[in-house]
Amino acid sequence: MKVVFSRSDIEPYNNTVVTVGTFDGVHEGHREIVREVVRRAKARGGRSVVVTFEPHPKEVLTKASVQLLTTLEERQQLIEELGPDILFVIRFTYEFSRQNFREFYLNYFINGIGVSEIVEGYDHHFGRDREGNVEELVRLGKEFGLSIVVVKPFIVDGEVVSSSKIRQYLLDGNVERARVILGRPYSMSGTVVRGDGRGKQLGYPTANIVLASSKKLIPRDGIYFVGVKVDGTLHPGMASIGVRPTFSSNGHRTIEANILDYHDDLYGKSIEIQFLKRLRDELKFDSAEALIAQMNKDKQESLKLQEEFASLFYST
Repeated sequence: MKVVFSRSDIEPYNNTVVTVGTFDGVHEGHREIVREVVRRAKARGGRSVVVTFEPHPKEVLTKASVQLLTTLEERQQLIEELGPDILFVIRFTYEFSRQNFREFYLNYFINGIGVSEIVEGYDHHFGRDREGNVEELVRLGKEFGLSIVVVKPFIVDGEVVSSSKIRQYLLDGNVERARVILGRPYSMSGTVVRGDGRGKQLGYPTANIVLASSKKLIPRDGIYFVGVKVDGTLHPGMASIGVRPTFSSNGHRTIEANILDYHDDLYGKSIEIQFLKRLRDELKFDSAEALIAQMNKDKQESLKLQEEFASLFYST
């Protein structure tokens, strides 16, 4: 897959199938749209192009911080797995957002990189003030002889999949449900830095993680059973998100992971945490001994879950 950031880097070619979206999370609904683009392009011997935006449009339009399910790098990797020919990343600015729906499709596709088919989700909106929708797109297709394909809602266990629902599940700590409708475990990546050594003193050495992106959504505070990917291998572990109330009172939120079967030095390494199941709330204990007793229980529960999720671990 070729990744481009400018129209000038894409040779015009009319036999092109495109889709446009932010695709934050690249969840099962997004994946079905991209698969449809790839299928249709192959069927007609054409080219498949996925268009996304950076930064997230809401960040520009609302001036508010957006909690991302995927960074651009993560989106790129997940989309590449689906096999499109080109990922076109458009820098989203306020000036760009002032284009109306028609101007965008004319400038970028019909009179731009070329297009024969456009594939969009049922709830697609685009253009100034989100004025464009699939009905407008169908009218545009008729005017210019384009095939317009509208992908139906992707439903899992009776629930329509959406990025907003996944965000809410994660904020509630329901990483299990998020994993189901996301189509994979929710993950965060970062670099291991030195902490205060408290975990080692307790018999549970932890990797203190600084996230690669400050915009990533962090699940609800608590203790989780996780997979920790180190050097391409996924290991079972426990992760703690919170303020460490038993020992710390500064309110600083930390992310720490204990790998159940790993004893090498992690400092400076880049690791990925995959959230598999929430074990409990973060609690304040009266003593270090009480905390250790609870961590022993957490470990035993995690060892049982390791067997349940055995197919995930130790494969590259």
